[in-house]
Amino acid sequence: MTKSLLTNSRTKTVATVGPASATQEKLAELIQAGVDVFRLNMAHGKRDAHELALSNIRAASEQLKTPVAVLVDLAGPKIRLGHLFEEPLNLENGEAVKFVRGTKSSARNELTCLYEPLIDEVSEGESIVLADGLARLQVTKSSADELHCVVVDGGKVRSRQGVNLPGTQLSIPALGEVDIDNAIWAAGQEVDFVSLSFVRNADEVRQLQKVLADHGSTAHVVSKIEKKEALDQLDSIIEATDAIMVARGDLGVEIDIEKTPAAQKRIIKKCLQYRKPVIVATQMLESMHSSKQPTRAEVTDVANAILDGADACMLSGETAIGEYPIEAVTMMNKIMRETELALVSRNSRMTAYDRSEGWAISDAVIYGTAQIARRISAKMVVIASEKDTAARLKSKQRDHIPTVCITDQVNPLRKMCLYWGVLPVLAPNSFEKSQLESFVNKWSSENTNLKSGEPFVAVTDTEVLPGIYDSVLVARIK
Repeated sequence: MTKSLLTNSRTKTVATVGPASATQEKLAELIQAGVDVFRLNMAHGKRDAHELALSNIRAASEQLKTPVAVLVDLAGPKIRLGHLFEEPLNLENGEAVKFVRGTKSSARNELTCLYEPLIDEVSEGESIVLADGLARLQVTKSSADELHCVVVDGGKVRSRQGVNLPGTQLSIPALGEVDIDNAIWAAGQEVDFVSLSFVRNADEVRQLQKVLADHGSTAHVVSKIEKKEALDQLDSIIEATDAIMVARGDLGVEIDIEKTPAAQKRIIKKCLQYRKPVIVATQMLESMHSSKQPTRAEVTDVANAILDGADACMLSGETAIGEYPIEAVTMMNKIMRETELALVSRNSRMTAYDRSEGWAISDAVIYGTAQIARRISAKMVVIASEKDTAARLKSKQRDHIPTVCITDQVNPLRKMCLYWGVLPVLAPNSFEKSQLESFVNKWSSENTNLKSGEPFVAVTDTEVLPGIYDSVLVARIK
């Protein structure tokens, strides 16, 4: 470990593992560059490749003595085109095409879909979006075996590219057989987060939570907001889930793309109110697939997500298949650290959400801890707990005081890797609260630049109110 742990970015970095980053050596470099959570995308790659990547992640984490979390991203019901008659197929504005049953087109104007009930569930007047928005069709007529459409926004499409059906009520479940199998595998691997794609309601979230619990997993569920139905049920989904991902790729297709920025801001604000971590994802540094420098617009995009209150930003292809994975993570962290300086003067606005209805004792004590730390110019806030609850509450207060969360439990340790402004520290074994001060002194001397005599504030629970964080300690580094 270095002497600069308290100067890490508060906003966390999620990086997708792929061919460009799956070796232990490369993963170790990514951790050193600033990755806090690694994502395994179950929509791509085979099980044995994911198992090898997971093994390498844990080996790299152990090698560096640095905790990192693992997020298994379930593919969900991604609907795709069948085999096209031409490759690629150039759809022209005003052209008439039709969907027919089967998986292989027999004429240029025919399209097929791997989702068999498509023709039965899409109605006249509804839209069909192809290839993540590259082409858009409108249904003009439906029959028992065909959907007649007109191309309203032309473009080139290829076989097996995505099909989005905004406005259509689909019967396909968010958690299919393949997803359940992958969730059970994730439970057996003791991963920290499992994300659910194409969430539409809170019941789907609870279904995944039950699958994980039934297989002995304590993994947190991350609900990906990428459908209009999810926006309509946002409060209940956030209440039911452990964390949220703003999945802008499919969201920008399921709703009008110009509405995506406002939707992102609304989701982040709701997560602040409910004290749930929120990840902003998709095309954050897209140009760094093949460039060492991002565009100015991408830098601004990352900065705005942080200013809005995102706990984490996610890199997808940039680290999975891009030419510059290390540079992308390094750039992400540089943007984060620079942007976070602007948050210092915004503490009053960011902490306003902590006064919402239902403010609990733990909330109040942890909020008060930050106020004490600010008043005495403390250099560090310490939370000692077997769980990650206090760390999550502290992260949502968005103050700029470095926060160290000490636990002797590995599962909450890795979950804290997603929480804004929280540095998770593993205690070698359980210790009494009376030993907390000496542990902090030893850890600080080995991992920070804090000087003897500088104050810190610690918060723990007591036996008086079990499970409630109600004890505050003020001490000095020795």
